[in-house]
Amino acid sequence: MDVKVLQDILAANENLARENAKLFKDKGIFVINLMASPGSGKTSFILKTAERLGNKYNMAVIEGDIASKIDSEKIKAHGIQSIQINTGGACHLEANMIKKAINHFDLEGINLLMIENVGNLVCPSDFNLGESARVVILSVPEGDDKPYKYPSIFRDCSVLIVNKVDMIGLSDFSIDRLKVAVYKLNPDVNIIPLSCRTGEGFDVWIAWLEENLEYCR
Repeated sequence: MDVKVLQDILAANENLARENAKLFKDKGIFVINLMASPGSGKTSFILKTAERLGNKYNMAVIEGDIASKIDSEKIKAHGIQSIQINTGGACHLEANMIKKAINHFDLEGINLLMIENVGNLVCPSDFNLGESARVVILSVPEGDDKPYKYPSIFRDCSVLIVNKVDMIGLSDFSIDRLKVAVYKLNPDVNIIPLSCRTGEGFDVWIAWLEENLEYCR
């Protein structure tokens, strides 16, 4: 792609992202752009988060995938408002997609909007959606070397969730090696090891989330 064309695309996206961000701020909605590889546990993480928050906050979810409504249907089955965005081949969500999707929500009363981006560690990091925070999930089976291979997505996140820590010991994955790699890119990131399956470490995540939710109210 021509550099000028790419710059124009990113500039247009940034303008729409600012509009989204203003709307979310005006409505008092904390918005998370959740990015990760396929199979890292994004949807399970969303559902576990909703379970732990209980009825204290009103949550909605935008699901991004190339095709299917599988994840959105899972979310709806738990009584959570959810909209599916199918990109038809694009490897990331863009601000205009979010702008259209939120027209299907009644935004009044929503405290938390979680956007599950299309599964990969490359393209999503380039496109601002108007989010309040970027959260990246890296699962133990993916290995601790991913920050070296995909630095951009780790450089720009507020929180790094290390999921499936119950599987540590089944490979040579090292939390310490991961932290060294990530902190070189992003010294201020919050690294939270947890397991969606067992619930281990979720208290730390929920504490961070509730602090930010209260700030938005």
